[in-house]
Amino acid sequence: MTHWSLEGFDLQKFVTDTLAEDLGEGLPGGGHDVTSESVIPADARFSGVMDSRDPISVAGLPVAEAFFRSLEPAMDIEILVEEGAQVPAGTDLMRLSGNARAMLTAERAALNTVQHLSGIATMVREYVDVMDNPDCTLLDTRKTIPGLRHLEKYAVRMGGGNNHRMGLWDAAMIKDNHVLVAGDVAEAVRRARDAGVAQIICEVDRLDQIEPALHAGATRLLLDNMEPPILREAVAMVAGRVPTEASGGINLDTIKAKAATGVDYVSVGRLTQSAPAADIGLDFTPE
Repeated sequence: MTHWSLEGFDLQKFVTDTLAEDLGEGLPGGGHDVTSESVIPADARFSGVMDSRDPISVAGLPVAEAFFRSLEPAMDIEILVEEGAQVPAGTDLMRLSGNARAMLTAERAALNTVQHLSGIATMVREYVDVMDNPDCTLLDTRKTIPGLRHLEKYAVRMGGGNNHRMGLWDAAMIKDNHVLVAGDVAEAVRRARDAGVAQIICEVDRLDQIEPALHAGATRLLLDNMEPPILREAVAMVAGRVPTEASGGINLDTIKAKAATGVDYVSVGRLTQSAPAADIGLDFTPE
């Protein structure tokens, strides 16, 4: 089996839970693939090819392999392209051969995963290409499907982007509601600093919030919903004291201009929130 792992992600549990959901384990009459068991002989064998019907950036093939191997550990599986590869339509991604029932039972979970993750990676690559700025890094956000964050953020990396916070634990991110409770930007940042938080990202939507946030100890500024002229002014005010991030109102039409203002990062929530699934198929033939 391909050696593949993500820190903080339990691949085997994900595979087990996903297949259990599809098989209806624990439900009346559940726990098996009624169609395959009633139609396909137990000893039937299939060969299969997973391929892309569109140009894509690839992500998730090792997870697909894990689905198939969970039902037949000795299945013959060959991954044909590397994770993160940009491939044209018609590219074969994986070949497999083994028990037909096992393949059919795992097929949907495997395809769903590769389609979803490759869809994210493909959208990320499009944004990186349109941004066309080696001095600015594209970031995702926490707008992920519950339970899939590690996989979705992995797909972002496969598309050429980087990850923002993994969660609520690895950096403070002070937004307008935190400021509302604290009273002002400076007080919110001070509270995080005094609590011993090392990384403090502070959202500002006005230029007059920049100096108070920096003076209080912010380690990065998120410049929210600012147009390019204001972003340039904000970057000049910060003058390299901390990294700057543009966020809000960023799409394929606006990302190039906003990235060109001198910000260090541009973050886009729709990379994980709204990426369409890649068109990937899996065709079987009897052996």
